[in-house]
Amino acid sequence: MLTRKIVLSGLLALFAGSSVGQSALPIATNVEKAFKKNTRSWSGKPGASYWQNTADYSLKVKFNPETRELSGTALINYVNNSPDTLRQLVFKLYPNLYQKGAPRASRIAPEDINDGMKIEKLTVNDNVISRLRPQNTNMTVIIPPLAGKKSAKISVTYSYILNKGSHNRTGQVDPGAFFIAYFFPRVAVYDDIDGWNMNPYRGSEEFYNDFCNFEAEITLPEKYAAWATGDLTNAAGVFTPAIVKRIAAAEKSDEVIDVIDSADLKSNQVTTAGEHTWKFSAKNVTDFAFAISNHYLWKSKSLVVDPATGRRTRVDAVFNPAHKDYYEVIGFADKTVQLMSYTFPKWPFPYAHETVFDGLDQMEYPMMVNDNPVQDRTDAITLTDHEIFHTMFPFYMGINETKYGWMDEGWATIGEWLISPMIDKSIVDEYGMSAYSGSAGTEADLPIMTLTTQQVGAGSFTNIYPKPAMGYLYVKDLLGDELFTRALHYYISQWNGKHPIPYDFFNCMNAGSGKNLDWFWKRWFFDSGVPNLGIASVKQAAGQCNVVVAAIGTKPVPVDLSVFYADGSSEKFHRSIAVWETGSKAVTVSFKATKQVEKVVLGSTYVPDTDKKNNMWTR
Repeated sequence: MLTRKIVLSGLLALFAGSSVGQSALPIATNVEKAFKKNTRSWSGKPGASYWQNTADYSLKVKFNPETRELSGTALINYVNNSPDTLRQLVFKLYPNLYQKGAPRASRIAPEDINDGMKIEKLTVNDNVISRLRPQNTNMTVIIPPLAGKKSAKISVTYSYILNKGSHNRTGQVDPGAFFIAYFFPRVAVYDDIDGWNMNPYRGSEEFYNDFCNFEAEITLPEKYAAWATGDLTNAAGVFTPAIVKRIAAAEKSDEVIDVIDSADLKSNQVTTAGEHTWKFSAKNVTDFAFAISNHYLWKSKSLVVDPATGRRTRVDAVFNPAHKDYYEVIGFADKTVQLMSYTFPKWPFPYAHETVFDGLDQMEYPMMVNDNPVQDRTDAITLTDHEIFHTMFPFYMGINETKYGWMDEGWATIGEWLISPMIDKSIVDEYGMSAYSGSAGTEADLPIMTLTTQQVGAGSFTNIYPKPAMGYLYVKDLLGDELFTRALHYYISQWNGKHPIPYDFFNCMNAGSGKNLDWFWKRWFFDSGVPNLGIASVKQAAGQCNVVVAAIGTKPVPVDLSVFYADGSSEKFHRSIAVWETGSKAVTVSFKATKQVEKVVLGSTYVPDTDKKNNMWTR
């Protein structure tokens, strides 16, 4: 589903034409130029002059599990939708992370260091490009001028050796299983903010890709099965008839089906005889990845994700039989897709399938997840729902993770916080909260809006994961579930399949809710400061209690009070961040109290506090 009409009960009409945010939020000059050129608009919608480039990829590769060599060709029809004439193309060569001398965020095993991607031939419009000078994971190629609204046909013949160890999002899992991502040369994003995305890949930063169409042919040895982004278009030519029948059944079944079971593996009745070429097709996605194995089980089922159309999504768990946690992963994945579709963000899951593959990382791809096995059931749940939640951010929404990692990881974090307890009521997911409590106010604690490329250490983690998640959670609390969902849907409807930046999000949430939230966006996302509340006083008289809570820090956070009475009973009281909108330094929480108050405790799971010494009052 690529378009969806949202009725906003007149709120958009009230907000239309407003310049809220234009002056209230700080803005960098390169971003401001995009608004002046009308590629972005202060209403939150894409500007009248918005554009983005795209491409059609035809990938034909062969992978040898024994040597780990991947070789093939990438045929690319690149479309320049920009108003600019391009005189160069920038390619991303992600396998060069393992190239000798390449800068990396962490060490890799010496045996995995290699010569990187070898490009045998590159042509643009049938012209051979003879001077190829990769600079690690980036490669700039001078081309004849490519005018706006014109396309170029690119052909690249290449090969590289997949890493055996040092598994960073891609590589060998075990002698008969591999997760293979970033395996082809791709044209970098050219956008209206920065032009070419030149941010290098060092293994820590994530990605930024255009929405493209992929046709992939993957040739593998006998006995190897493949799973990938997109739809398998030749199942009958590669799987045995029994497997094909089970796949078809799973796509219509609410019950789990063992597509590949231990008996199939033992009798070698998974794939047909001989070498196979697996064919996959994926439309309008930001990336393509695949995984293979000759000894994995496959559990599958499907569910209706869009009751209006009856559209179903197939959910897969593909795993090593020795990893016992994975026998439940199919249920966790199914429940996550269901909750995403009907509860939060309450948007029909956008793709035909989602495969959770038993790998050695914790990384998401369109329609694919590479998740390591874990020992703890809670960890299995939180890992599964976190990575699947990324389907919406950054894949359905084409976020630039190389600059704004918080625009996708923050959503996956709040998704994990909210969905995990819905799967298992015993879970209290505090992912990232202790890390923020420990780093808040330190030199590493930079504003969330600091570019991802400019952050390191503990502050980087908290800025990308828990801090933005708290911001989203607080706005959800402020607006209420219905209005928050309406505003979020407005953002999704305007920017799915496009490249939103932070201001597009802020402006859409303002427009979609009909409320000016810039006071909060500025203080939580742009400003420095810490969350620090304290109980200033507690006074009880005439059947009423007044608790004064002081804002010692500058970060606006909710006020949560636990009140304990002399008879052993207790009550909880909550105030949203709305109490801090005017900039007040204290708020009084008043409530009826006919019983004697013995103790008041300030704070809750998702409300950090840098100094808790003043968070408890006792009589």
